[in-house]
Amino acid sequence: VQLQAYGGGLVQAGGSLRLSCAASGVIISKYSMGWFRQAPGKEREFVSAMTLSGTSTNYAASVKGRFTISRDNAKTTLYLQMNSLKPEDTAVYYCAADTTNYIGSYPKLYDYWGQGTLVTVSS
Repeated sequence: VQLQAYGGGLVQAGGSLRLSCAASGVIISKYSMGWFRQAPGKEREFVSAMTLSGTSTNYAASVKGRFTISRDNAKTTLYLQMNSLKPEDTAVYYCAADTTNYIGSYPKLYDYWGQGTLVTVSS
């Protein structure tokens, strides 16, 4: 299973970005998938996750109402639409997949991880 996050970049506060996570070697419809982020000097933090069917989602309180997770199983891609970005959203964003349909906030319970993509929000 290989996951690759991309779409990060530099954006001004209040702006938007859409991250993508491309999967290869796996049928992502069999996995719940999520997004985490890690800012410099901080622990990895849960952002959002979605069940394998896409019918249930989970968001961190800090991003709820601003970020939207979605998935296209046909394209084997997970997305994170980020609106109203704040400087505190600056971090490396990672996508993850789980075989048990877990969509909680504990990173150790996810089975597969991709390389991250850097998001920088300037004030």
